[in-house]
Amino acid sequence: MNRPRTPIALAVPALLAIAFLLLPLIGILARTEWSELGTHLTGPGTVRALRLSLVVSFWALGLSLLLGVPLAWLLARVPFPGKAFVRSLVLLPMVLPPTVGGVALLLAFGRRGLLGPWLEDAFGLTLPFHTSGAVVAATFVAMPFLVISLEGALAGLRPRYEETAASLGASPVRVFRTVTLPMVAPGLLAGAALTWARALGEFGATITFAGNLPGTTQTLPLQVYLLLQDEPAAATSVSLLLLAIAMAVLVALRGRWTGSPRDARPAPAAAPDGAPAPVPAGDRVLPAEDGTVPPGDEAGERWALHAEVSGFDRLTLDAEPGTTIAVVGPNGAGKTTLLRALLGLTPRAHADLTLGESDVTGLPPHRRHVAWVPQDGALFPHMTALANTAYGLRARGVPRAEARRAAQSWLDRLGVGHLARRRPAQLSGGQAQRVALARALAARPRLLLLDEPLAALDQTTRAQVRHTLRGHLAAFGGVCLIVTHDPVEAVSLADRVLVLEDGRAVQDAAPAEVSRHPRSPWVARMLGSNAWPGTATADGITLATGGRLVAADPLPVGAEVLAVIAPEAVAVHRERPGGSPRNVWPGTVREITAAGSRLRVLITSERVPPLVAEITPQAAAELGLADGTPVWTGVKATEVTVVSL
Repeated sequence: MNRPRTPIALAVPALLAIAFLLLPLIGILARTEWSELGTHLTGPGTVRALRLSLVVSFWALGLSLLLGVPLAWLLARVPFPGKAFVRSLVLLPMVLPPTVGGVALLLAFGRRGLLGPWLEDAFGLTLPFHTSGAVVAATFVAMPFLVISLEGALAGLRPRYEETAASLGASPVRVFRTVTLPMVAPGLLAGAALTWARALGEFGATITFAGNLPGTTQTLPLQVYLLLQDEPAAATSVSLLLLAIAMAVLVALRGRWTGSPRDARPAPAAAPDGAPAPVPAGDRVLPAEDGTVPPGDEAGERWALHAEVSGFDRLTLDAEPGTTIAVVGPNGAGKTTLLRALLGLTPRAHADLTLGESDVTGLPPHRRHVAWVPQDGALFPHMTALANTAYGLRARGVPRAEARRAAQSWLDRLGVGHLARRRPAQLSGGQAQRVALARALAARPRLLLLDEPLAALDQTTRAQVRHTLRGHLAAFGGVCLIVTHDPVEAVSLADRVLVLEDGRAVQDAAPAEVSRHPRSPWVARMLGSNAWPGTATADGITLATGGRLVAADPLPVGAEVLAVIAPEAVAVHRERPGGSPRNVWPGTVREITAAGSRLRVLITSERVPPLVAEITPQAAAELGLADGTPVWTGVKATEVTVVSL
């Protein structure tokens, strides 16, 4: 493969930079007296200084973890006034000359400093010229490395993982311990390693603030400084030791500090969606598709829903136990915002929420018993499918063995029980979505929120999972809201369809009613119909985009209406038709697509909005239709369904 040539003007300075950084290291290696290396490193002063350096650096690391982890979380997750100033304050020790940092520490914690007299009087603690002073100096210059590394990791972690954990019943502390920290562990380990290495090599702030007392504050870098005056060869050997430690830390990090990708082990190939993978003997459990309640479910309990949601023109939701509501609407209509309001996860909307007899409005998300499946599933990558599914039960105090049995049962019901030991990276998109669905169902929710739960599945698997989900929802004692763009899901799974547009509810009715009389152009188009908004006049409908349409139904003059025309009701001709159609327009074919055994033809016209007709392939061949073909379209007035808006 031909690679682009590197410009000489860039290559030469780059090589000089590498040489500039490398030559000092080569100098240490070249001047080291290898025969005396062991003697130099085992001398009493060096051993004492190394022991003290390790004590100081590990204490500094402990203090940095204790103080730096909460600070990094605060900077990454909490908006507050002065955040930019605090972040600059964290970075300051990295750019401040170490000796200046030592002077600042002396003026703050010295005997004549701001806090020094109080520390000495109250606790008898004197930091300067004491080992604790060396710890404070090392912590001051090293903690920023931990804070910056961890803040970057936290900022890169999508909050959806933590929000999903909260919806499964995990408290904030449990979420932080079981989800946040494991997922940012690489950043935390990188920051901790850099913090320790920086504390081990600290010199300027230590000698200025804590002094250079053998056995008390004389760390290894200070020992090097003293050896340079009397024993340069020994100083070189000790410098080599510090260099080796620093290089070992950088090699162990493998680019985590700079953000370069880690070497990833290839994950085992995941089976295609719906394809069975080998299951060890004894692990097979028959899916319980007969409506039985798996272990851990709270059978017999019923929870009705009442919600007053602000931010949606006071949207009111009332539903009896066992009701499934499909929430549909165009992008930006407020569907996901509605779900997040019910979860208590967004300031954009507020929900006064009652489930059964319990008002949960004032409760935090983890105590509402509202389970959520986001669009991408948000499976915890550090847990297996079984551990993911059992997470909600464990968060609510269910014993481990019982939680795992219930989780396995739900995975079996959704056809992914054989994948229980795999991690999310080893699952296909459809398999991961089914595990996420099992996790939500296993959490014993009183309100179930599904954000396009079947979108990642192929058509065959989608039908299977839809059947399984319908069986569970039929026996579910709570209410389920499903956000979907699939009309088949809305019709087959839902008892009601809630249509949202621009943050307001435009229709809430049974699927059959929405199909017959859609009150939204978007819903009509989703169902495959032509939908034209307009204004009723004495002799028809004046369309909002121009043109006129005649309908058979009498209309109140001046009313805002929606005209719905089924594609199969549109007749296509090569010549102007005669006869009964009262709506006839010339047009041009712009697109022909297959829809099952029929063809859908998009026709544009200067008189009316674009129109979709549905015809047979035989009719298209007889008419000689192709892109750009001029045609005439006709629609009978009796085929126009008019809905008042």
